[in-house]
Amino acid sequence: MVKDIMRANSFHIKTQKEQPADSDIASYGLMVRSGIVKKLSSGIYTYMPTGLRVIKKIENIIRKEMNGIGGIEILTPIIQPAELWKVTNRWESLGNELLRIKDRHNRDFVVQPTSEEVFTDIAKHEIQSWKQLPKIFYQIQTKFRDERRPRFGVMRAREFIMKDAYSFDLDTKNASGTYEKMLQCYKSIFNKIGLDYKIVKADTGTIGGDKSHEFQVIAKTGEDEIAFSNKSDFSENVELAKAVSVYPERSSPKEKMQIVRTTNAYKCEDVANFLRVSPKKIVKSLLITVSENLHKNSTEMTTDKQINISYWLILLRSDHSLNELKLNNVFSSCSTWRFANKDEIEKIMGCQPGSIGPVNLNKAVRVLVDKTVENMSDFIVGANKNEFHFIGVNWLRDLNPPDLIDDIRNVVNGDPTPDGNGVISIQRGIEVGHIFYLGDKYSREIGANIFLEDGSSVSMEMGCYGIGVSRLIAAAVEQSHDKKGIIWPRSIAPFEVVICPIGILTNADVRKHSNQIYSKLISLGCDVIIDDRGERPGVMFAEWELIGVPLRVTIGPKSIESGKVEIYFRHSDTKVDCSIDEIVNIILENTS
Repeated sequence: MVKDIMRANSFHIKTQKEQPADSDIASYGLMVRSGIVKKLSSGIYTYMPTGLRVIKKIENIIRKEMNGIGGIEILTPIIQPAELWKVTNRWESLGNELLRIKDRHNRDFVVQPTSEEVFTDIAKHEIQSWKQLPKIFYQIQTKFRDERRPRFGVMRAREFIMKDAYSFDLDTKNASGTYEKMLQCYKSIFNKIGLDYKIVKADTGTIGGDKSHEFQVIAKTGEDEIAFSNKSDFSENVELAKAVSVYPERSSPKEKMQIVRTTNAYKCEDVANFLRVSPKKIVKSLLITVSENLHKNSTEMTTDKQINISYWLILLRSDHSLNELKLNNVFSSCSTWRFANKDEIEKIMGCQPGSIGPVNLNKAVRVLVDKTVENMSDFIVGANKNEFHFIGVNWLRDLNPPDLIDDIRNVVNGDPTPDGNGVISIQRGIEVGHIFYLGDKYSREIGANIFLEDGSSVSMEMGCYGIGVSRLIAAAVEQSHDKKGIIWPRSIAPFEVVICPIGILTNADVRKHSNQIYSKLISLGCDVIIDDRGERPGVMFAEWELIGVPLRVTIGPKSIESGKVEIYFRHSDTKVDCSIDEIVNIILENTS
């Protein structure tokens, strides 16, 4: 707990009524108005005194939990030599997100966006024997990623504060144990901070590795979508969540295939309205071009110098959306895929976009269908003729079996869960933590090997684990605020308690009793500030409600006369009156 003497008159508090002009989400506007941050440049912010106190509290929680599982804190340079990044090929692959700089000797450096390379290099030189394992090194350090379009304040800033940790183990069994230990550690961190969050399986992205989990703070303005079960522990990022076929089996045809004119109807919703049918009866067709060396489900092989360009028709139910990550995995051996342009569609399909479909298809075009479409019957598709569609289409009778069938769509609310227990609900979330099981990806490339008991050597097994410290602040505000301002979780609030004395500059009794309460709370470990600036009550109250301090004690001449003071609870927006003697116990009950 913070025990330093803190008075508002000697502290720096500056709030503003006006919303910043570039405010695009609630958290950023509130953080600027409450004096948490001050914008210096695009995606670059100064943390003002109250904001820094929040950061330090988050860091203290992280340190306590990390140290509790044997984590060892170090601090690496923010500037890293390019050589390490070239060894892992991330100097090129991370593209413009890397802020590359040169020193006076024309040597290349990077402002660290993350530190896998540096920590692996440390392990390479500091750990030689299996007897030194396991090890978990971590740091809390400034990072920089040159975002193309910084937005949402510190949520997606270019410069940010991050806790990153790296584990080193002897083998996969021990590394998996460390991964699980870190997962439990992260649970404890976010529980103690006091956030509503979910743990979801996630994509490994540019970090690489075999396994990863995200920690998502639930918030309406979150950038990520999370799919979870209403009955089980299933929880995954929407981009990874397996979409189960909506139809357990295919029904027999009941309709005759017919071609119908659909005047001026090129979008699926327009076709549905024109034909007066549910969008669920319509199958949309997307033409893509694929540059391939070898398809994973094909027997066709080419040399490295030979590239086959092929066209694929992608079929989805019209109310479903394509999951491009899943499509990438389907064509994982291909160099590239892209959506066909208008000219290509007209050349290959013989019609404009919006009328294409799989019936009487050009033989040069192969077909990939989503698993839901595989079991559809009597559906509607484009007729490859402008402003015409086929109705009553069925597999085998009207269409040949597709070349490939795979899960290529995003899950939606109400879908069956992959584990067969319940249905999927989708919420938005803000990613505040991410853990990865890396295996030997970086240790092998950098040469971080250890000697075994028999004298042989192997690459160390690694994991990496990140928490966005500065992003956590925005996530907490985004999750908990109202029209008055921020509502901080007690554990990370800039102050737990504010004492608001009315008439402190002119009334000696008010000063006396305020200071007594203040000193008592400080002695008991409460993080408390006394507002001794002499502001009017309405101004004081509005300012501290904007800042979001969990508890406010109001004391004035009338309070002293009656022997009662007012305690305001920011979280519930309620007030209670209590005796001056009771106040300390009530506050301790609500801050412990």
